[in-house]
Amino acid sequence: MASVASTYARAFADVVFAAHLDAARAIGGLRQIAALCEQSPDLRRVWENPAVPAVQKRNLLDVIVQRDAIDRLVRNLIAVLIDHRRLILLPRIIDQLEKELDARMGFTEAQISSARELGDSEKRTLESQIAKVTGKKVRAQYGLDASLLGGAVVRIGSTIYDGSVKGQLERIKEAISS
Repeated sequence: MASVASTYARAFADVVFAAHLDAARAIGGLRQIAALCEQSPDLRRVWENPAVPAVQKRNLLDVIVQRDAIDRLVRNLIAVLIDHRRLILLPRIIDQLEKELDARMGFTEAQISSARELGDSEKRTLESQIAKVTGKKVRAQYGLDASLLGGAVVRIGSTIYDGSVKGQLERIKEAISS
């Protein structure tokens, strides 16, 4: 099902760019619908029930879209998912869409762990260094890991850059033992 979610995500990313939609607003609208489905099992059951006529499902969707001021193109994607009984894929589609839009807009996600809370200037410096290495704009998520002793570990996708004291000590240990 991951490939199905990716297909919908790529297609909707095409729509976002072609229609010059605000990507964050489009993702926000999708998240609103996903949250409604999660919070209201009755709503989800109505949309997933093949016995409920498609017109009634879309009318219910239109009321929600109007009430929450969700973009028309987001509404259309949700309607397609409802019609094809694939609404269950919405959380995966959102995840894939975020990755697809980030790739197209030149962003990369970085998870940064440090032994202590980093200051704003340290964060900016670290993010600019990551941007130089990757050639992309950086969206960083920061976390604390006291076991690092000092420094930071940066994870970008499956690549890890270990600048921690713990990592340096482990490299020294390996060098001494070999």
